[in-house]
Amino acid sequence: MNSPAPPALVPELLVSDLTASLEFWCGLCGFVVDYRRNEDRFAYLSSGSAHVMLEQQGIGRNFVTGPLEPPLGRGINFQIAVPELAPLLAALDRAGHSLFMAQETRWYRVGDEEAGVEQFLVNDPDGYLLRFQASLGRRTAG
Repeated sequence: MNSPAPPALVPELLVSDLTASLEFWCGLCGFVVDYRRNEDRFAYLSSGSAHVMLEQQGIGRNFVTGPLEPPLGRGINFQIAVPELAPLLAALDRAGHSLFMAQETRWYRVGDEEAGVEQFLVNDPDGYLLRFQASLGRRTAG
């Protein structure tokens, strides 16, 4: 049996507290830990075909290009495709975790079609902005 090819792009995010990040990413957002290196405070996570690495800053080998000032990851959001938003929204609500942007429906032009999504944005504990989206399919551009 052939295993799927690994993703060609996997972001590695420096975090201030790996335990808090794992509670958010796995406990609330549905990711699972594929493997960990506890001595480096490192974890490789996945949710379907979305993959991310988390590493606690100041431990192990960090690649830092400038000051790490919260919120981290300014200027970027990570789009994560999920089958449905309701379970994530419910988990975040139960945890009292506020959203950066409430759920919305949007249609984006893709050539001569439009791709529809239901989406919302939320910050992780370090301020990384995550955009969870569920596909509504495509339609002819109007």
